[in-house]
Amino acid sequence: MAIDSQLKPSFSPGRKWSIGFNVFLIIAVVFSVVGMINYLSRDYFYRFQWSSREKIELSPLTMKFLQSLTNQVKVTLYYDKSESIYTTVIGLLNEYKFVNPKISVETVDYLRDPAGAQKIKDEYKLAAATDKNLIIFECEGRPNIIPGDALSKYILEQVPSEKEPRFRRKPTAFFGETLFTAALLKVTNPKPLNAYALQGHGEHPIDSGDGDYGYLKFALMLRSENYIRVEPLSLVGTNAVPADCNLLIIAGPRSAFPDAELDKIDQYLAQGGRLLVLFNAYSIRKETGLTNILAKWGVEVGDKIIKDMQNASTSQGADIVVTDFSSHSIVNPLLGSQIDLIRPRSIGKLNSPTTAADAPKVEELAYSGPNAIALSTGDPNPQPHKFPLMVAVEKSAPKGVITERGSTRIVVVGDSIFLANVPIQSVANRDFAGYAVNWLLERTQLLEALGPRPIIEYKLVMTRKQLQQAEWLLLAALPGSILLLGILVWLRRRR
Repeated sequence: MAIDSQLKPSFSPGRKWSIGFNVFLIIAVVFSVVGMINYLSRDYFYRFQWSSREKIELSPLTMKFLQSLTNQVKVTLYYDKSESIYTTVIGLLNEYKFVNPKISVETVDYLRDPAGAQKIKDEYKLAAATDKNLIIFECEGRPNIIPGDALSKYILEQVPSEKEPRFRRKPTAFFGETLFTAALLKVTNPKPLNAYALQGHGEHPIDSGDGDYGYLKFALMLRSENYIRVEPLSLVGTNAVPADCNLLIIAGPRSAFPDAELDKIDQYLAQGGRLLVLFNAYSIRKETGLTNILAKWGVEVGDKIIKDMQNASTSQGADIVVTDFSSHSIVNPLLGSQIDLIRPRSIGKLNSPTTAADAPKVEELAYSGPNAIALSTGDPNPQPHKFPLMVAVEKSAPKGVITERGSTRIVVVGDSIFLANVPIQSVANRDFAGYAVNWLLERTQLLEALGPRPIIEYKLVMTRKQLQQAEWLLLAALPGSILLLGILVWLRRRR
């Protein structure tokens, strides 16, 4: 049989071109499908969270604020990626970015990217040895730097050890959302608001760390979460309420105000001022003069301590755990929560036989239980009653009249001790403070307070013997069984 010296090609040129064209068409179709999926995902993308433990849900406050944000914000994560909290931080920042694409997130690992780290140091003037693990928010050249150590609250926990006792820092709460939202507020609003805490009449010292009477934590909350500068204020002599005062705080006065100071407060309110005033049991039968001013605004300040044994947390009944709230926007987020007032006075709406058309709008916010009583030395058998414990007042300027500060807003509470350094951390006391301040300042996008998120750890406790068994299983038994199976398959195929 003759063999041709030249073999004929398997495919004709036309067949080759046909196959090539089909391959090109398939590749083009694949790229087109991928492109369409990416295009559609830009507007219709939805992320499924398969595990509730991994899901990061932003609070309604943060969501509203992010949706209203129109500025371009750059967030630089100057962080060691091997830090245990890094994944939590970047996950939260990505949620912010997902809600508002105007927020860009960049990570610079200062240990693995020395060139990038040096650029960040030069740009933000980071020279200290402690300048590491930072979250830097910047908008229009205004930076705000959050240290990573401030993101979590830690406690010392003893670690089981066969030798000497060892301890580790265990994270218990994560403040990321609180600090990140506050940082966005700071960099997108170049001018902070100003709050002044009146002093000189026995009020709570705004810069004191005393646990039961100092107001330092309240001030820090206003500064960090609400971007409000807080300063003490004296109205002695010619001092007036500053023109840049956005909020006047009178917390727990114990002595009388001079008439000149009362006139200054009265004038401030008439100009559309914002006032947070808190009374307490120590000022009963010590007329401060504030009750007369508040009466002009439709508020009645009681002169007796309210006791409610059915809603007290102690057998002595020294406090009232308040759960009965009205439908006002200050306390709407508190439905289902509690605030703990300590020996409060009643604060309610002043009953007036006639009400003018331009009268202030007074709304009671919270109440005691129906079986509460008002303690009085002159009444041995007080009748059970439901008492109001706080009110909100609002009055807009008449049409055609422009006040210096806007509409007048007042919040009056029958207790001031519940916002001191230790009590403010109880139940929803801190949250109420945030809601009240944001309502007073008409910051509707921040009418919900942010608090820390608890950190839950899951531990697998094993004895040394069990740990050794697990190591043998993972490092020897499983790989060995796979190797043995491969050898058996190879031997069978040889036969």
